[in-house]
Amino acid sequence: MADSGVAVGAASPVDEVRGGLSLIIGGGLFLGLGLLLGDVRLSIIALSVGGALTLAGLYLRLVPKGLPAQASATLRPARRVLALDPAPSFLTDVDGAVIYANPAAVRRFGEERAQSLVEAMTGLAAYPSAVALRLADRVEDEGWAQEDVVTRQGFLRVTVARLATGLLSWRLEEIPDRTATTRGAEAISLPMLTVNASGTVLFVNEALRRILGGRPRQLDRIFVDLPLRDGAIHRITTPSGTVPVRAVMLDGAAGRTEIFLAPVAADAPAGSADFDALPIAVVAMDTEGRLRRANRAARELLGLADDKSDLSAVIDGPGRPFARWVAEAAAARDRVRPEIVSARGRGGERFLRVTLGRADGPDGPEVIGVLSDVTEMKALEGQLVQSQKMHAVGQLAGGIAHDFNNLLTAISGHCDLLLLRHDPGDGDYADLTQIAENANRAAALVAQLLAFSRKQTLRLEVMDVRDTLSDLAHLLNRLVGERVTLSVRNEPDLPNIRADRRNLEQVLVNLVVNARDAMAEGGEIRIRTARRHLDEDERIGEARVPPGEYVQITVEDDGPGIPEEILRKVFEPFFTTKPQGEGTGLGLSTSYGIVKQMGGYIFADSPAGGGAVFTLLLPATDEEAEARPAGPRPPRVSRRGQQRTVMLVEDEAPVRAFAARALTMMGHKVLAASSGEEALEILAGDAPSVDLVVTDVVMPGIDGPTWVRRAFGDAPEIPIVFVSGYAEGNVLSGADSMPGAEFLGKPFSLSALNDLVSRKLGPAEPSETAEEPVEGGAV
Repeated sequence: MADSGVAVGAASPVDEVRGGLSLIIGGGLFLGLGLLLGDVRLSIIALSVGGALTLAGLYLRLVPKGLPAQASATLRPARRVLALDPAPSFLTDVDGAVIYANPAAVRRFGEERAQSLVEAMTGLAAYPSAVALRLADRVEDEGWAQEDVVTRQGFLRVTVARLATGLLSWRLEEIPDRTATTRGAEAISLPMLTVNASGTVLFVNEALRRILGGRPRQLDRIFVDLPLRDGAIHRITTPSGTVPVRAVMLDGAAGRTEIFLAPVAADAPAGSADFDALPIAVVAMDTEGRLRRANRAARELLGLADDKSDLSAVIDGPGRPFARWVAEAAAARDRVRPEIVSARGRGGERFLRVTLGRADGPDGPEVIGVLSDVTEMKALEGQLVQSQKMHAVGQLAGGIAHDFNNLLTAISGHCDLLLLRHDPGDGDYADLTQIAENANRAAALVAQLLAFSRKQTLRLEVMDVRDTLSDLAHLLNRLVGERVTLSVRNEPDLPNIRADRRNLEQVLVNLVVNARDAMAEGGEIRIRTARRHLDEDERIGEARVPPGEYVQITVEDDGPGIPEEILRKVFEPFFTTKPQGEGTGLGLSTSYGIVKQMGGYIFADSPAGGGAVFTLLLPATDEEAEARPAGPRPPRVSRRGQQRTVMLVEDEAPVRAFAARALTMMGHKVLAASSGEEALEILAGDAPSVDLVVTDVVMPGIDGPTWVRRAFGDAPEIPIVFVSGYAEGNVLSGADSMPGAEFLGKPFSLSALNDLVSRKLGPAEPSETAEEPVEGGAV
């Protein structure tokens, strides 16, 4: 692409502001003074000083300064990049002298104006020199700076970055205001104006200019009774005197406020064309919340048939009844802080931003409500919060998953080996089974945390909640301790649900542990299940639950309860009331996400008498529960086949010891190595030919896929099994093109390892005299 930008050698007005211009102006003053002085000696001195300053200023302006070597080397690639930028961009030296203006700057400002950064901003910002100086000072300290400058059409985003010593990059991005563009404002007949945070008038539409007889620059030149109150009646100054108007205010971008002025003359009807023409939704209510009138935008937004509709049936109060909220606004002297509330209008449920303000209406005191639809903003906000939360959870889970899964592999693996030497009738067999079950549950929790952080599809199955609670009873009783009692009561006629068993167990464990922690002096935790049928939509807390059949699970404790201000935050990620170091704040937020993923609802309540109650509503199903195994699958090894050679590479010694023993018990010859480098050394020696490779993926030094490719090429003819404590998708990017490779996630059991090896090789013949694993170092 041809670069049609402009390379500039002269100084810009920023340079003039910083040096040359100041010297020239000072020199001119001294020259003028010298010509006016009557004393010859003083006149000569003044003329000499003036001439010296003027020459110095001209030198600074007209003689381009050379760039440092680093900046000169950066200049050419920087120009190539800026040439592709659709926004006007400049390269300057540290004094602000423009070295290069990209094609977008030339198209936007013209070739002459593009030679000066401040000149380019002059038509956009009120004080471009001050903006340039502020940003230049900040970039000197921080290396990067940005400022949004309010303009008539929106705002100008000025970004400056230090590319190299002596070289700065400037970018001017004009961002129009989406609230009310100038063209749209000129098209409406309703008077309106735009002001910034300091009260400077940025824009006045034609309708208001006709009324005012001009375009005032400050609010106090328009209104006689500042400060403005949203929805209140104010008086404006016109050539024929003051006129009452109702001011409706709407917050815009970059600190701007749009102010619409509706007439309030005695002969203006409540449903006047001007009120109806307001481009934003406005309602007027009496002090008890009864609707008096609504303009067209409000009627369309809320789906109101007429001005007699009941607003409280459409708009929910912000955590308190709608009528009480309106009464509070009527009693306030200034406009009430905007609230985000849910509403039911055309198109279903949505979120509204509502600002209430007291006003004097034709029928007495009233409350004006300005409504704006923020459903999309709330959705984006929710996505952002979810993304940030899941990123943090994923960082946490991913950091511990590998090491934790290595430990669990060693624990569960050696437990499997012990189970092979005990019969179910032995006294130790039950204890070993408990170790295995809890190791599996710990592994499941790590896997679920990883899966939830990625928002993966859950493994849903039809299940009976009573079976889950029965399985958990032993663990929960151990968790609550001796000072807390746990009681479970199930409704006999309880329908099945479709849920992820392990995730539901995690939610129940989280709720029980929180209840236990809330009762330092002891007490009772009550878990109750019941069938709940809803004939129609029901509002529970801040949620709307659709009609249907549900299974309700409640977890109630005898603790001190949860204060109202904390109750609203209990499901927020990382919010905890526990002392530092004792809580992560992830338990309830994770539980909330799990329940929502399963299509259910979770609510927190704290009755007046004390204690906390958490309620789960899970959709019921008519499907039959799936058959469940009677108990944990006992470990097994294959009993027939021929001996094969397996190369085992694992950097964790306990995991390597378990896997080597397991493979040996299967009847295979094992070549064990603690790293990829050691595996390559073994293969380079007199080792027998290898029939199967079982290797960890992430290891110090050479990783699993890399050493396998070095040893066997990109398409190994022998089967490869990769094992790792990380999630499969995060570690196999280097092995996904390797044909025949399979993944075995840690922690893995003896049975899982046996099944996979048998499938790849066929079963081997175990022997009581099987050879010990061969490796470079001791296992």
